[in-house]
Amino acid sequence: MSAVRQARLQDARAIGRIEVETWRATYAGMLSERTLLGMTVERQTAYWAGFLRHRAGDVRVAEGDGGTIVGFGNCGPQRDARLGHTGEVYTLYVSPDAQGGGLGRELLLALFSRLVDCGHRSALVWVVRANPSRFFYERLGGRLVLQKSVTVGSEAVPALGFGWPDLRAALAAKTRSGRWAGLPPTP
Repeated sequence: MSAVRQARLQDARAIGRIEVETWRATYAGMLSERTLLGMTVERQTAYWAGFLRHRAGDVRVAEGDGGTIVGFGNCGPQRDARLGHTGEVYTLYVSPDAQGGGLGRELLLALFSRLVDCGHRSALVWVVRANPSRFFYERLGGRLVLQKSVTVGSEAVPALGFGWPDLRAALAAKTRSGRWAGLPPTP
């Protein structure tokens, strides 16, 4: 049985490990080896420890069987207010060995819930265009709303912005069905 909960400072190392692990598995061939090999668990752990000291409420972790952290995500205000969505899912990663079991969906819903609790009505997530996870966001009701180039490491890569205009509707769709149903089609 898995569970999603708010992150704690002592989760920083597991979060750093998952970030490095998923980047290397997902972005191989999309980003340079220099960028991927330049990421270290120690550096990412230090980053996440700092983040958790100030904004732990914005980070959720997914625990697999035995309480091992196998995924995480974080969210907050939209970094570019001109984009028309007030909230943003900054990261969402599930260890390759734990993918396909619904943890990503549960993490996304937990992040949506956090955003709603903070007063955000809508959200956007950026995905590297070549990343197959973009289909995950489409299946969960995200609508392609923007395209731009983003800097990852020192590289500019094409990215897609998927948006949810009504987070309450997304959460209500899950609540009504007991499972994620995405958003109803927009008229």
